[in-house]
Amino acid sequence: MSFEPFIVSTAIVALAEMGDKTQLLSFVLAARLRRRMPIVLGILVATLANHAFAASVGTWLARLVAPRTLTWTVGLSFVAFGLWTLRADAPTEHRDRPGAGIFVTTVVAFFLAEMGDKTQLATVALAARYGSLVTVVAGTTLGMMIANVPAVWMGDALADRMNMRLMRWGAAASFVALGVLTLLTGIAPH
Repeated sequence: MSFEPFIVSTAIVALAEMGDKTQLLSFVLAARLRRRMPIVLGILVATLANHAFAASVGTWLARLVAPRTLTWTVGLSFVAFGLWTLRADAPTEHRDRPGAGIFVTTVVAFFLAEMGDKTQLATVALAARYGSLVTVVAGTTLGMMIANVPAVWMGDALADRMNMRLMRWGAAASFVALGVLTLLTGIAPH
């Protein structure tokens, strides 16, 4: 059993989330709702649901598409995600939901913020590349938690001390490197 899918998925998403709209959403939720544990648990549940769906799509595509086509699609997707990562995200607007608790508010906000986001699309591509739904979901979820839990716990003080531009460049380089590696090595049929 290889740990590569888990390690790569964790690292890619943790780096990609730095300065991403969902990390900014973590800062906003922590500042406005001021209850860390329900926010962290909401992020976990939303991420598991969102990334399980995305990885399911990725493994399905891997079975459906010819290996050569999949290699090019996934490899070029990673390069595109790298370029996308260089663009700084704006904070997601948060609206209070009357009657919704902090946990439910966080789950809904995070799930919706992740729809079509680069980390969700990267989860599709990672699952297609590695063909390992559980390992990829575990890795991408851990990566999401690595990036967002400190944002919830330390709020604005952490944001002021992190060089978001440097983090975006590191994430972009990781995506591009994974894309080039995929194009050079191909994707083995599952």
